[in-house]
Amino acid sequence: MKTLEAEIITIGTELLLGELVDTNTRRIAHALRDIGLDLYRTSTVGDNAERIAQAIRESISRAQVVITTGGLGPTVDDPTREGIALAFGVPNEYRPELWEQIQERFERFGHTPTENNRRQAFIPRGATAIENPIGTAPAFMMVEEESVVIALPGVPAEMQHLLEGFVLPFLQEQLKLSGMIKTRLLRTSGVGESWLDDHIGDLEHLSNPTVGLAAHPGRVDIRITAKAATPEAAEEMIEQVSSTIRERLGDVIYGLDDASLEEVALDSVTERGWRLVVLEAGTGGVIAAGFSDHGSGFAGGQVLPLPEEDQDLGKALIDLQSELSAEVGLALALKSEGERHVIEVIFRTPDGEKYLERSYGGPPTYAPEWALSLAANLIRRRLS
Repeated sequence: MKTLEAEIITIGTELLLGELVDTNTRRIAHALRDIGLDLYRTSTVGDNAERIAQAIRESISRAQVVITTGGLGPTVDDPTREGIALAFGVPNEYRPELWEQIQERFERFGHTPTENNRRQAFIPRGATAIENPIGTAPAFMMVEEESVVIALPGVPAEMQHLLEGFVLPFLQEQLKLSGMIKTRLLRTSGVGESWLDDHIGDLEHLSNPTVGLAAHPGRVDIRITAKAATPEAAEEMIEQVSSTIRERLGDVIYGLDDASLEEVALDSVTERGWRLVVLEAGTGGVIAAGFSDHGSGFAGGQVLPLPEEDQDLGKALIDLQSELSAEVGLALALKSEGERHVIEVIFRTPDGEKYLERSYGGPPTYAPEWALSLAANLIRRRLS
């Protein structure tokens, strides 16, 4: 018997080439989480009927629910119908009622369908059509034994409309889903993934709730996910684990869920009635950009060329603070020494000045983002 789980297959060569950003997977994943259906795999395949068929066969060998998006348009490079028909070993067949729906949509939009739009009225034999009231591409689903394949349009608005209006209610009813999956993020900075694993590794072996880590330059997210019958029960399960983690980690955690490290840092400045200026060299303006969207506490920034030996960052920072009337000043110079990167930091407040130096050995492209995390965390910790 197959596991009660879902897989998502996004279809489109433009996705594989990076020409289009896939937002559908994220939206479907969130929706499945909310109805308590586990999602274990997602994949992307190009506009090729044989490869689509192979991906479908592999997915339905494991999962009871497979949702595809894309490839339902009228052109030759929209082969999802052919791919799914091939996967199930059936031909596509013409549905007159679908052609009537397509013509009605075009008439409502003030257009006339071309002959190739008639292709969209063909779906695999045995499929159940799903009317698309806001677009011209009908969706459909195929049911075989324990599995269902649901093919949705790739246009995000159309996909989401059908997902919410048909797919989710259908899955809840057919699969007798009564639970839900809830997630919380604990956001940390100033420590590495291995340090966190050393402190909460035992919790990462839990089965429900589950605990996982996701590393970013200078920051690590701790994800807690619980599956329960009600939102309240899931929240209680998450809170128990979250409380344990907070007790172990203390102020390494700077916020929850959508919390921004830059905003938290800037709040610690404005709570004192102060303002912040940033002077940076070698970071391409990443530091100032990181703070610029988080309120009036950011007075401005200045980007210098790559640091030189005789460059006096301290004096330049004092001058910038005076010019912009800011009580808090932060100067950063990112220097490269082969594959090793060193950042020099000067942090000035009315309470004094702090100098520090840190090294970074990760990917060079991540160095500015790492410097931003270091800067924001320094402000947060010093002023908290």
